Amino acid sequence: MKVVSSQGTGARPDDHAGRGSSAGAPRDEADDPVVPDEDAPREETADEADAAERVVVPLLEPADGVPDVIDTPAALAAAIAAFEAGTGPVAVDAERASGYRYGQRTYLVQLRREGAGTALIDPVALPDLSGLSRALVGVEWVLHAASQDLPGLAEQGMHPSRVFDTELAARLLGMERVGLAAVVADTLGLGLAKEHSAVDWSTRPLPRDWLRYAALDVELLVPVREVLADRLAEAGKAVWAAEEFEAERTAPPAPVRAEPWRRVSGLHAIHDARRLAVVRSLWETRDHNARQRDIAPGRVLPDRAIVAAAEALPRSVPQLVGLPAFSGKGTRRRAALWQAAIDRALALPDAELPSVRGPRTDAPPPIRAWSDRDPRAAARLTAARAVMVATSEAWQTPVENLLQPDLLRRLCWSPPPTLDVDSVAAALTAGGARHWQVGLLGEPLTQALRAATA
Repeated sequence: MKVVSSQGTGARPDDHAGRGSSAGAPRDEADDPVVPDEDAPREETADEADAAERVVVPLLEPADGVPDVIDTPAALAAAIAAFEAGTGPVAVDAERASGYRYGQRTYLVQLRREGAGTALIDPVALPDLSGLSRALVGVEWVLHAASQDLPGLAEQGMHPSRVFDTELAARLLGMERVGLAAVVADTLGLGLAKEHSAVDWSTRPLPRDWLRYAALDVELLVPVREVLADRLAEAGKAVWAAEEFEAERTAPPAPVRAEPWRRVSGLHAIHDARRLAVVRSLWETRDHNARQRDIAPGRVLPDRAIVAAAEALPRSVPQLVGLPAFSGKGTRRRAALWQAAIDRALALPDAELPSVRGPRTDAPPPIRAWSDRDPRAAARLTAARAVMVATSEAWQTPVENLLQPDLLRRLCWSPPPTLDVDSVAAALTAGGARHWQVGLLGEPLTQALRAATA
């Protein structure tokens, strides 16, 4: 099976000339940075010298100034007409209130298109933006980290026909830093301030400085897209990117996670079923309270407090508030609520306690158990990982972007009965691998699995 190139010709990575941070060719050893001894004097690498000489010009104001927030039907109708009449791709961004509000609701939508300028739209006042989406049918949407913004935009009725993700493009190109500010600096030599990236965007009215930041976030997305598209083509990765962008655009909603309380940070310290029941009860009580109050769950009760209560098993409110993790005013104010959740867990019959092994799934066991449970599977995983690392180095693309890690684990734990290229390719496709991933990895993974299984 041949390696997929941007033209589908099977060209190998060394057939493409690399440039800058693009990932077209394997790097010569002379190009690899030398990692010196920590105590030795450190010499500046060639890449660092180039970066030091590069002048990054701060971008302080949007080209057209900071627009007023659109929060009335009349203003939205005017914006829809302007964007429908615009030309070229449309830059799109969305701001949430992660860490402040419950869920991932969108609190500001930003757009920019040639001929239409920049629009800042309040989706709280205008929750239905389907008319804007219809005006942009067939237009490419340029986003940074599209997988984060598209679900929230869909709640406003916004569904793109095509997507270009500048963050994902940067990852495929092997760029070391893929945040928007870093990518703008690398591609355009401009400095983009990010000081308001983690603010509470549910605030009303939004401060002028925040709106300036929001407008700048879409100011340069289309020019960045042009540079990255050229680099992808030169690196032989244009088809890769197109398939990845389409997978992002058409991704279904995330499935409801089984037993989501098991994602509490620090849960690994809890080993018995009764204490796990306390974690579950506190998590469920916290989630209900946070949803009712529209507050991020971690602000209602931190994970560390949940784990501390499960470890200590307090039998009364005074015992609970005596724990350092419950010393804050907010947690003490609701101490009776938390103690009631703990009491419910302590009163459960053994038959209703959660499993210490987690929910039953068809997923492979933890990797640390593979050597004991199936040494051949462990050998296959080791061999497959070596293939992934070698391919990552050859194409200068992160391993996790070459193939979903969970899919690789499933393939190694339960390989197809016949270890030939077609069977492995079919297993990869069934697991959600894109065509370019199957073409690039099908044959070398087959050889690795065969050798490890023999």
